[in-house]
Amino acid sequence: MKREQNKFPTGGDSLMANETEDHETQYCFPAINSSCIKGKRSRYEYNIMYVFVSLLSAWTVFLNLLVIISISHFKKLHTPTNLIILSLAVADMLMGLVMPIDAIRLIETCWYFGETFCRLFIIILGLVFSASLSNLLLIAVDRYVAVCHPLLYPQKITTTRILISICLSWGFFSTYNATLASNSDTSLRTDMCYGKCSVMVGFAWIVTDLFVTFLFPCILIITLYLRIFYVVHQQVKVINTLMKGGKCVMEGSVRRKSESKAALTLGIIVTAYLICFIPYYICLTVISFTTINHLTWVMYINSGLNPLIYALFYPWFKKTVKIILTLKIFQPASSLMNIFTEHQL
Repeated sequence: MKREQNKFPTGGDSLMANETEDHETQYCFPAINSSCIKGKRSRYEYNIMYVFVSLLSAWTVFLNLLVIISISHFKKLHTPTNLIILSLAVADMLMGLVMPIDAIRLIETCWYFGETFCRLFIIILGLVFSASLSNLLLIAVDRYVAVCHPLLYPQKITTTRILISICLSWGFFSTYNATLASNSDTSLRTDMCYGKCSVMVGFAWIVTDLFVTFLFPCILIITLYLRIFYVVHQQVKVINTLMKGGKCVMEGSVRRKSESKAALTLGIIVTAYLICFIPYYICLTVISFTTINHLTWVMYINSGLNPLIYALFYPWFKKTVKIILTLKIFQPASSLMNIFTEHQL
């Protein structure tokens, strides 16, 4: 027995074209008898929704593009941790780019772009969601080694290893989502009504997908951060004891405080992600499609939150943004500029 896979946001519980309503019914494809019925909204609702989507999409793409340019251009930012942040920004920017397409599906409750693009869209959307979480897992591993095993960090976490890990992560989830969309147990539902983009998979696939793309990474992330914050708490106690005793805090202790601050900042990013995504996965099978669609936009909003967190906690991001927006980035040797005012990650 097959059931609908709701990992990918749908445009609402589309009805058959022969359903009657109290007032004139509009169809996705009026010339086709089996067309799905369009959602009924006032012109005011349409305008508000499309303006909101346009602003959110532009905001998400613009801010994450600033992150991408900053880390790519300035040599001082070419660290393993920042490479993961770069990968996360790429995923968030892609989320902003696909947002308008999904908005049409969610607002109109119709899919106008054909079956082939529907399958491709589902693969891309699944990849972006999965890549975001996998990048957060890499960040958690990076911070775990930096805080809990600082002496091993330079040997264990290198730029090359991080690049390989990022490429493997994107490659794995690209293959996984392509397999999910093209699996023999998967089919686009055009028999119920024409104009709906969704995927049908078996129960085994649903359980596997939930575990691979959400539960397993989240469990690892939460476990690693619990360990990180325990170690940070112990380190802070030691440093405070040394300072109260009038002893000089060595450079290593200062470095540990810096790593702890970085872990806290990135922990806020992880927490924001979980707050935005967990309700969607919890409500996936027990709440109406309307509620699911609302939670979908909460997940999209998350992609625009991360650059704000960088701006609040990373002074280097504020400085690089100023350089980019004032076009000083085009000056000779601008990539070698010192963008740090103090010791930062």
